[in-house]
Amino acid sequence: MKKTIMTTLLVVLALVLASCGEKKKSETIIAQKVAKPRPVEPIKMQEYSDERTIDWLDKKYHVAIHRTPCDSLPMVKDETGQQYVDNRFRMVVSRQDGSIFFQKTFTKQMLAACLDNDYKKTGVFEGLVFDRVEGDYLVLGASVGHPQTDEYIPLVVRLSRMGQLDIKRDTQLDTNADNQQPDSTSEDI
Repeated sequence: MKKTIMTTLLVVLALVLASCGEKKKSETIIAQKVAKPRPVEPIKMQEYSDERTIDWLDKKYHVAIHRTPCDSLPMVKDETGQQYVDNRFRMVVSRQDGSIFFQKTFTKQMLAACLDNDYKKTGVFEGLVFDRVEGDYLVLGASVGHPQTDEYIPLVVRLSRMGQLDIKRDTQLDTNADNQQPDSTSEDI
């Protein structure tokens, strides 16, 4: 009987020691290959229009801005080779009697002095919107950005009462628009 108990204890001890041993680790790593997105046909932004009537210089003016994707402008490519169609903006400022005070078609090329080489090459002219009246100026905001990202360069476009344009890079954040000083919102490039 002693032999049977001793043999059983040895077997149990061997099983306990075997179960406490370290398991073999596999050196095989299984990972799925990530396929690079393939470029599709050129991507266009939607057309956009904004019209409003404003008080400027003690008179009513009508400001109309229309964005159109333009296939005749140079295409923009991102790092994957995807092409994007750049935009042009048509702005018309008319007097209350319907006569035109100012009209112009804007492209990214007109903003080139305010852009670095990267945005000149890979940026899309995304926005041009009326912002406010500031003394003798109509102030508009513009942006050129990398397509489908939040990266952009903000610009300030000012139209004088004499019909002259002034385009600058916007250097002030819009955290408190009510406290902005007229000459502190932009920087000449």
